[in-house]
Amino acid sequence: MEQENIRNDIVAGRNPVMEAIRSGRAIESLLVAKGEKSGSVVAIIAKAKKQNIPVKEVDPKKLDFLAKGISHQGIAAQCAVKEYSTLEDIFKNAEDRGEAPFIIILDKIEDPHNLGAIIRSAECAGAHGVIIPERRSAGLSYTVEKTSAGALEYVPVARVKNITAAIQKLKSKGVWIYGADMDGQNYKEVNFDGAAALVIGNEGKGISPLVAKECDVIVSLPMRGKINSLNASVAAGILMYEIANGR
Repeated sequence: MEQENIRNDIVAGRNPVMEAIRSGRAIESLLVAKGEKSGSVVAIIAKAKKQNIPVKEVDPKKLDFLAKGISHQGIAAQCAVKEYSTLEDIFKNAEDRGEAPFIIILDKIEDPHNLGAIIRSAECAGAHGVIIPERRSAGLSYTVEKTSAGALEYVPVARVKNITAAIQKLKSKGVWIYGADMDGQNYKEVNFDGAAALVIGNEGKGISPLVAKECDVIVSLPMRGKINSLNASVAAGILMYEIANGR
């Protein structure tokens, strides 16, 4: 199979992977065939760990599938399908559109389908960008790109080392922070005017306590059924449109 048929988020083979790491390309994880320790693989793993790239042992058949016939030599890198933006890029996007910043902050969303769906809703609702953490979060993978249905091409996604520090920077620029949690104020009673950032927490644990402390307002969606929570991407979509409606 020809090289062009390989997925755009996969770099396969020892030399290509090493060059991808050296170049500073955004790499989500290093995939190594179980038991593979020969030749340059050890050096590649060490280089990846030095740059805090997660290393995962996988079945060689998974590498065969991802590499699509390319000789992967027991190693592949799963890369971001798009380069990450910065907080400055997101603010510039708002400035270029002549609008007060409208930003989505994701506190450790782990499911790539949720991340892709949130990016899609963010684009449709007119958000200027999405912020995700470097660790314990889904990244800009092939699945995220597909689930976003093209929205990833238009929405800047910034990856930051620390969500709390990023929120503090937004607040210093006059952005009001709204956290989504089931123990908050009914979202219909909240005024979302002006520069706004919406924080959506982890699928299971919600917003972390440190991040919650930085929020100016905690908002919730009333639950009228038997269960007490919505899927993260569904809740995000509802709240995004509520914010958009007041803009």
